[in-house]
Amino acid sequence: MKKLLTIFFASLTTNLAFTQEPGQLKLALVSKIVQSIKDFATDNIGNLYLVTSSNQLKKINDKGDSVAIFNDNRRYGRIYSIDASNPLKVLLYYKDFSTIVILDRMLNLRTIVDLKKQNILQVRAVASSYDNNIWLFDELDNKLKKIDDAGKVLFESNDFRQVFDSVPVPERIYDRDGQLYLYDPAKGLLVFDYYGAKKNNLQLLHWTDLQVIDRNTITARDSQHIYLYKPATLQILAYNAFPEVSIYKKMHFNGNLLYCLTKEGVVEIYRVINN
Repeated sequence: MKKLLTIFFASLTTNLAFTQEPGQLKLALVSKIVQSIKDFATDNIGNLYLVTSSNQLKKINDKGDSVAIFNDNRRYGRIYSIDASNPLKVLLYYKDFSTIVILDRMLNLRTIVDLKKQNILQVRAVASSYDNNIWLFDELDNKLKKIDDAGKVLFESNDFRQVFDSVPVPERIYDRDGQLYLYDPAKGLLVFDYYGAKKNNLQLLHWTDLQVIDRNTITARDSQHIYLYKPATLQILAYNAFPEVSIYKKMHFNGNLLYCLTKEGVVEIYRVINN
């Protein structure tokens, strides 16, 4: 599905590479989910994961049917983030309790990772790794770490204070095509190899909902536009899509679909039209 998005944006790039004016991103509304939703995620086979206002997690398949529910919210508190990039291993991060809950494809509990037992006490960004482990950034140690499902630290980078004049505080981690991407809106998108060596710092500052689709497709938005950044050509392309982008709490691309969460808790699903 990510290939569809890459191909679509590549066709738009041909038309817009030599203009400063925003292009028009044409969208067709597919469906709405009118519930009290506070967050969501998608996986690479078209499933949608909804976090309700009561902290319940619901899995919706690509036909719109509810297929699974995880409802053990009293035990763990508020879901801070969800990573469903691997549909067989869904990660729920409970920041207040420094706990990662790992679910299977039917949202059954697989295991619980208590980061406090590893003396990892302050984490904001958690993500699945290419080898079925977990990436995180330890803000107290200022290190990028990889852990297994038991919480054992498999790898840790050098102290970022030795690398940066001002240490980044990433709010998002992506493992894509053999590279790691850490996004701090104040410092940009930092690119590393799997050994923690810094490769690049892309100055994409103060963007919202930044997504690394692949090595050459990065999307994001601000209060007015949706953006496409192409690292290979250093192009930043802006698109108009809605009268007001700021009415949405979250936007997320998956294949040729754009998922939008309104501030009222409604998920709107649009299909990107390539004319």
